[in-house]
Parts: sequence; C-alpha cells; structure tokens
Amino acid sequence: MDMVSFGKLYITDTTLRDAHQSLIATRVRTEHLIPIAEKMDKIGFFSVEAWGGATFDTAIRYLNDDPWERLRSLKAVLPQTRVQMLLRGQNLVGYRHYPDDVVERFVAAAAKNGVDVFRVFDALNDIRNMEKSMEVIRDHGAHLQGAICYTTSPVHTTERFVEMAEDLYAHECDSICIKDMAGLIMPHAARELITGIKERMDIMVCLHSHSTSGIAPMSYQAAIDAGVDILDTAMSPVALGTSQPPTESVVAALQGTPRDTGIDLQGLREVRDACVRVRERYGALINPISERVDSDVLVYQLPGGMISNLVSQLKEQDALNRLDEVFKEIPHVREDLGYPPLVTPTSQIVGTQAVFNVLIGGERYANVTKEVKDYVKGLYGRPPAPISDAIIKHIIGDEDLVTVRPADLLEPVYEKMKEQATAAGLIHKEEDVLTYILYPAIAPSFLKGERTAEEIPAAAQGTAALGQGEIPASMEVEVDGEIFNVRIISIEGSAVESADAGGGNKIPRGEIQGGIRSNMQGMVLKVLVRRGDVVKAGDTLLVLEAMKMENPIASPRDGKVGEVFVDAGDVVQNGDVLLVIE
Repeated sequence: MDMVSFGKLYITDTTLRDAHQSLIATRVRTEHLIPIAEKMDKIGFFSVEAWGGATFDTAIRYLNDDPWERLRSLKAVLPQTRVQMLLRGQNLVGYRHYPDDVVERFVAAAAKNGVDVFRVFDALNDIRNMEKSMEVIRDHGAHLQGAICYTTSPVHTTERFVEMAEDLYAHECDSICIKDMAGLIMPHAARELITGIKERMDIMVCLHSHSTSGIAPMSYQAAIDAGVDILDTAMSPVALGTSQPPTESVVAALQGTPRDTGIDLQGLREVRDACVRVRERYGALINPISERVDSDVLVYQLPGGMISNLVSQLKEQDALNRLDEVFKEIPHVREDLGYPPLVTPTSQIVGTQAVFNVLIGGERYANVTKEVKDYVKGLYGRPPAPISDAIIKHIIGDEDLVTVRPADLLEPVYEKMKEQATAAGLIHKEEDVLTYILYPAIAPSFLKGERTAEEIPAAAQGTAALGQGEIPASMEVEVDGEIFNVRIISIEGSAVESADAGGGNKIPRGEIQGGIRSNMQGMVLKVLVRRGDVVKAGDTLLVLEAMKMENPIASPRDGKVGEVFVDAGDVVQNGDVLLVIE
C-alpha cells in the first residue's frame, strides 16, 4: 500500500511512562516529570502515556512518591492533552488478579484523577480477563484502547490476531493497540496485521513496539504505509534500546507527506531539552545493556530488561556460566506452558521456571514456583495453546483445572480491606484504600510515612572508588528494569560478613545439623512456621521471592522446627541456612 492513501498520523508519546520504565528502571520522580509534561501540552500528541505499568509499584516502593498525586499533578499541567495509562486487565497495576469490586473502584478512581485513555491488555490475550475493566472504562466515558499482546509461535498467526481485534471491536473499544512488548514484529507482519484489521473493521489502530531488536523503525515505516493511525514513540533522550523509536525522528520523516503528524519540530526541541536534563540527572541508573541492540530477543523473545534480569540472577547464584542453558530452556518452558506471550507477569513466570529447571538438580520442574502451578491450573486465564496432560499431571497432580473466568472465583474484598486499613490508621484519602489493597506488604509503611526515597547516584560508582584491598559490603544491580541493593558475600574468596537486609540477625552459611538451605538468592516473603512446630515432609516452611516469583521451600522430612534464622523481608543467598528441622 502507498501511504498517499492515508491521512494524518497521530503520536502517543511514552516518555512519561514506558520510556523511563524501560531505560531508567521507572525511577524518575514526579517532580522531574512535571517540567517535561508542561512542555508537552502544547505539542498536539494524540496522548501521552504517563501512568500505569510499573510506575505505581515503583513510586511507593522506592520513591516515596504517591502515584495518585502524580496522576493529578500531571493532569494539571496537561489540560489540553489526553493522559494515558497502561492497565493489566484484571491485574490492574499488580501481578495477580483482583476481585471485580477492586477493578471497579480502581478504574473509577483513575478516571476521576485524570486518566483519559486506558490501554487494557491481558498477558494471555484472554479477553475474559479484560472484560470487567473495559466495561467500567466505557461507563466512565473514557477512551478505551484494547490491546493485543503480539508474539510469535506456532499458534500465533495474523488471522488469530485479527480475530482478537474483531472481539475487541465487538466490546466497543475506541481503538486497538498492537502491543509488541519485545520488539519482535517484522515489517511484513506489521503490514499484514494492520491491513487485516483495517479491512474488517473501521477502528483506529495503534502500533507499540520497542527498539530492542533494532527492527522497530522499519516496522513503523511498514505500519505507516499500511495505514496505522497511531504510533508510540519516545523523546530522543530516552528513546531506542529497550525503549521506543524517537518521536522527533518519526515526526521529521513524515513532514510534507500526506501522513504529516502536524507536530512542529521546533516545539519538540523544548521538550527534548527538558528530557536531556532529566537524563543527565538519572544517568547513573541507565544500564548500557538496555541501550544496545540485542538480537537475542529475536531468538528467545525476552522483553525489555528480562535478559539483564537473568544475567543478574545467575550472577547472584554464581552460575553465570549457565546463561546459555537458561536461554535454551526458556523456549521449552514456554512451549510446555502453551506459548504464552512474554509480558508481565508471564515473562517472569517462564523465565524464573527456566532458571529453576537449569540450576536445581534433578528432573525438569523438580522445583515449581507457585505462579507456574497457578498458571497451569488456569488461575491466570486460558493459555494460547493447550498444555499437555503430562505437564499438567507433573505440575499440579490431580487438582481440578479452572475453566471459568479466574476472577469469578474471587470474593469482594474492598470493604473488608478498607476496614482493616482504616483501623490501622492508614487512610487519609479514598485512593489510599486501593494502594493498600494492591500492595498490602509495602503500602502500610508508605501510608504511614515511614519510607524514604532512594538517593539518585551522582554517577555510576565502581570498585575503582574503593581503597586498595577494600571489599564493598553491598552494591546495586538491575533486575528486570528495577534497581536492588544486594549484599556481597565474597569477592574472589574474600569473605564479607553475611547479614540480613535490615542489618539484624546473622544468617548462617556453615554446616548445621538439620539445616534447611536456600536454593536461590531472594527475599523471604513469608515464614509459615515457628520454633516447636511439628511438620511433615512436603509441608511448606517459608516462601522466597525470586525474580518477582514465589518459590516455596518445603520440608524434606518429618520433624520439629528448631531455630528459625530469617524473618519476612530478609534477603538470603544461595546456600544460606534458613531454619532447622530436628
């Protein structure tokens, strides 16, 4: 097709959300986003993506920054521009399904506080998991953009994606987004898919991609030629790499053509300059890996920071030499699980299980995460392809499969948790109830004002800054686009005292009779037993969180719980003794 046949192209700029999530670990604070947003309001974007995704979690976990106040503040300086958010369907901005009453309250609050465009997706492309949020969005009169998670596999075809677009159209979406989270879509595939949708329905189509593989600019041109209505781009200081193609480049390429965006390049210079100042401020948090073209994504289909995630995890396990084995295992796990698109949370589910299959001795799936069990059972939704009976039997035994919409199994919790939070003195405004429900582990300390914002490093600090012979006690690593402080046990044989994350009780690593050791580096999420408890072989003793997934540690034998060396919140290393079973 010739682009002469089509009219103006619209731009959704992702600088305020996905760009800094992809490159700066979602660490940009509201106060530094406001000057950019002020400059953007006069540009004429279709929308600016400014909220949702990981911004909610990161704001309260690391920045001591109220996400609701961020939304209100951004909307106040964007009166002429649509504010857009990324909504994970029934997962909202979390990693699990929430009951319908929470979905209703959250969408209503988001619309009230300033969201004009909701981009709704489900990691499995199971529209059942999108229906409740889409219904509430329509009720509030906001722009509903239904998203298709793009991926490639033997069961993902252009025809199947077009059929999903028809289903979204039937659900009265105002526009449809092709969400290519890993940068996999090829130019010919973009052309075929957009043409297929346009031929069957009269609806605006947006293409969202990442530059990870280096192909996105070519696919964007093919999409333009095929009549795409909206493209996602990011301002050049935070573009390319694992982010989107540059806004300025797309605007300039189309000037004077029938697809001219109508955006003034001169006006974009002011936005760019504001972005440059922010990039300079946060430069130490930008991982060079995330700025490079990474062709591995075409083989292993890992989105954004997932490859650097695996590198960091394997380093922590002193098993970086097994990275290639993990890469080879990922496609096998994905096939076993019915070819899910790799996007939050399925990318973590598949990636973490692949690590476990490689690192933990014995047969594959000898240690299965809670999330994989829930996934196979059907609690995340319907997999794109059926899971084999053998895999189902191996992972969940004779448990019944869930065939209904997963959220149908969830009881309403809003009023109950509101009472809990109110009794605890956590609620200062109605939106605080939602913050508490979404993140019950970290919200209390945030709502009490007990959390502090992370310091922004002035520059990247390496071991060269240490004195001769000194060993750092901790360092920062990037894991899946998030920065974590980790303690260092040893460097080339030099021991460093092993303490928990809070600097409290020492966690032993030596030989202890009856000791139960950690099989992964991670954070203790729950301790389910106390000293003196009687347990049976197979009982879950505690739960570790590794790579955002839950890893239950089971008792290898019958016995009685002796000393317990860890508490919830402690960071443990591979080989640490967690407790004793006498």
